[in-house]
Amino acid sequence: MSGIGQITGRADINQVLADMRNLKAQVQRPEELREPSPSTSVTSVKPTNGTPDFGSLLSRAVDGVNETQQEASALKTAYEQGDPTVDITRVMIQAQKATVSFQALTQVRNKVVQAYEDIMKMPI
Repeated sequence: MSGIGQITGRADINQVLADMRNLKAQVQRPEELREPSPSTSVTSVKPTNGTPDFGSLLSRAVDGVNETQQEASALKTAYEQGDPTVDITRVMIQAQKATVSFQALTQVRNKVVQAYEDIMKMPI
């Protein structure tokens, strides 16, 4: 019986690791965008239709965090109501996912605010 719980726990941890790898891959940029060539000027760089803008990326991140928190809340409620298909490990892992994603989003927000303040302090 305890062996089954351990297998389920490992599957959940592997899922968390897979989710983290997917998020990392989404954040990383293609090689050609990392180091611009010397001939490229700032005025000639224009976003393409395939490249999302910062606002849409931020909006998707907020939506993803909200969805993760709602899933954690739904699992917690189901567990509290005695749903036999929901085990405590799933509830705890989803709660940790929600916490980590919210903390990451908060850090991004703090960096954006700091960058804005730095720009506003620059002399004209």
